[in-house]
Amino acid sequence: MAIDLARWGNDLYAGRRSYDIVGRRRYFFGASLLLSVVSAVLLVAPGLNPGIEFRGGSEFVVTGPASLEQQTAIDAVQGISPEESPRVTTIGGDSLRVQTARLSDTEVAEVRDALAEAYDVTADDVTSSFIGPTWGQDVSQRAIIGIVVFLALVSLVMTAYFRNWRMAVAALVALFHDLLITVGIYAAVGWEVTPATVIGFLTILGYSIYDTVVVFDKVRENTADTLDQSRYTYGEKANLAVNQTLVRSINTSVVALLPVAAILFVGAFILGAGTLRDIALALFVGMLVGTYSSIFLATPLEVALREREPQQQRQRERVLAARAAASGARPEGATVPTTSADPSASATDGSDALPVGRSARPVAPTVGALRPGQHRGTTAQPRRKGRR
Repeated sequence: MAIDLARWGNDLYAGRRSYDIVGRRRYFFGASLLLSVVSAVLLVAPGLNPGIEFRGGSEFVVTGPASLEQQTAIDAVQGISPEESPRVTTIGGDSLRVQTARLSDTEVAEVRDALAEAYDVTADDVTSSFIGPTWGQDVSQRAIIGIVVFLALVSLVMTAYFRNWRMAVAALVALFHDLLITVGIYAAVGWEVTPATVIGFLTILGYSIYDTVVVFDKVRENTADTLDQSRYTYGEKANLAVNQTLVRSINTSVVALLPVAAILFVGAFILGAGTLRDIALALFVGMLVGTYSSIFLATPLEVALREREPQQQRQRERVLAARAAASGARPEGATVPTTSADPSASATDGSDALPVGRSARPVAPTVGALRPGQHRGTTAQPRRKGRR
């Protein structure tokens, strides 16, 4: 299995196997648009469930209880205020934190006594405090400022580094796509939005832009000489870049998701750590969506924007004209290779595979596989054994 995966990755990088991701971008655009619309609807109904830090309320901490059973605290609170739905979390393995909506002074005293009796501790072992919504509002304002500054810096740095504003636009669209879907799924689950959740939302922005920049760097390398040749279009060269970085993106995502999944499913659901659950869900969903957008959304969108340029359109016409001329010059009855309808098809006999991203038509054998480093000549090709 490991050998097959290694061969699969080598075939993708060498161009012997290729998936038409850029050529089929309309399907991925449609899927992303659908997920974004559904997420936007979920933000309206049922909407996000703000935690006590954002809406304000009362908080009780029980120190050294006889047991850490959370249902006991819920029953004690509802015995005083039946309409309450308290949030109970374990702190440090020897304490419980109970959060409710804002209670009156009388209700606070009664809940405190009820918790002390339920957990067999003294009233002094149960502390109570009131948390106002001002702190949560301050966190929200700082988070919004952080996002705006982050997006502005990303736009400037990417435009300067790639010398191409289209890549910056595509990266920003991918970031917005990742954040919207992650927040929408969080709203669908119904978990409370806490400061840890906000931290998770901000973290996935950095992960998403990192993965996108790696792919864009390969796109820039492959497409450097697009206008100076008439064998391949910009979209075909960009598609090769996506295929060449596909294995890296998958491996990076799996390695990043494994510890987050452990935190989410073991730390949160088994150990009952609520804070870990909040940030882990945001990270888990955000990393999954970020991996999808860096492969199937960012580069295809950049190609769609770039192909609107007149010079790219003229270059594409030259490529198609050259292929048509080469096809018409072949002897009658000669066999010519065609692009496979199966995107996963590969040349298993070691022969050159055609780059994807164009319609199936007879092509002259002189239009071979698009190799990595081809735009820089033979000096950029991998060294063969024994070659000096």
